[in-house]
Amino acid sequence: MSIPPPSDVSAAPADSITTASGLSYKTILQGGGSESPSSSSTVEVHYTGWTTDGKMFDSSVVRGQPASFPLNGVIKGWTEGLQLMKQGEKARFWIPGELAYGNTPQGNRPYGTLVFDVELLSFTNPPPPPAVPEDLKNPPSDAKVTESGLKYRCLKEGSGASPSATSKVHVHYSGWMVQNGEMFDSSVVRGEPISFGLNQVIPGWTEGLQLMKVGEKARLWIPGKLAYGETPSQPGYPYGTLVFDVELLSFD
Repeated sequence: MSIPPPSDVSAAPADSITTASGLSYKTILQGGGSESPSSSSTVEVHYTGWTTDGKMFDSSVVRGQPASFPLNGVIKGWTEGLQLMKQGEKARFWIPGELAYGNTPQGNRPYGTLVFDVELLSFTNPPPPPAVPEDLKNPPSDAKVTESGLKYRCLKEGSGASPSATSKVHVHYSGWMVQNGEMFDSSVVRGEPISFGLNQVIPGWTEGLQLMKVGEKARLWIPGKLAYGETPSQPGYPYGTLVFDVELLSFD
């Protein structure tokens, strides 16, 4: 099944609005409410996409299943465009290649300007980011120090057994750099706990999570030698001592 392209698929019409980035859009059906998603919201949408020659390349409508995703995890044109919409609204986007998958072929991905009809069914905003720990740079005297140099403090008691070095754990966490107080990662902000094998992460996590029980929340001060090193290795990578607030939800 293929959904016919709109009559203006080849180019944005005169009544469309073009943003500073080059994204063009027009409202097809008005939505309700006064709020729009943020760049970190998780949205639920129905959509259909065409190339400007009228070829349909994707459609949640055809699949009969809405798509749900965080807005900061998709192409730039979607991240920008969905923030212009209200719940229940349907809009058409003309997204230039530089805000999508580029202007030249790459595998099976569409390229050049892409046209999407998008209906914003619902969205949820992430919780506000956790506050920077007050003891970020100065672990308190009641923090435990292991032989490796890891410092550990229980924030909320748990119960039951502790994971082993080969367990798969399910956690919520937030991490800050002591160097500048910057939060560099947080499953809490994303609104999605994460699961991983304890033998697949930095040594400070492998060691620290084995000190915890299910339901426990702890603060870990992890020196660079047990994390990503003491000096920058790659752009965007944290370095030096890192502080994590970690809640152990479960393990197996």
